[in-house]
Amino acid sequence: MSDQNNNQLNIEITEEVAEGSYANLAIITHSHAEFVIDFVNVMPNTPKSKVKSRIIFTPMHAKRFMKALAENVARYEAANGDIQDLEQVEIPMHFGGPTAQA
Repeated sequence: MSDQNNNQLNIEITEEVAEGSYANLAIITHSHAEFVIDFVNVMPNTPKSKVKSRIIFTPMHAKRFMKALAENVARYEAANGDIQDLEQVEIPMHFGGPTAQA
């Protein structure tokens, strides 16, 4: 058996997960042991929104994710031009936990 086969990782995805969930807000909180990212779809003129997905990272994996996302954004902008952040949305975050950052 070759070394290439020993290092191969097979990843499967269900149809439901492959469809994805749209989110336009990420709420990031952390403790000493983990980072929690809640992905939310906030609709205009709707007083209530639900978390669509929650991802929990170790601090090490959160940092690796941040670097991977930064690299991918840089590649995207190199191919397509700068991504414009057109608006600053101020949404009050009062969930009874630590102060959220997005």
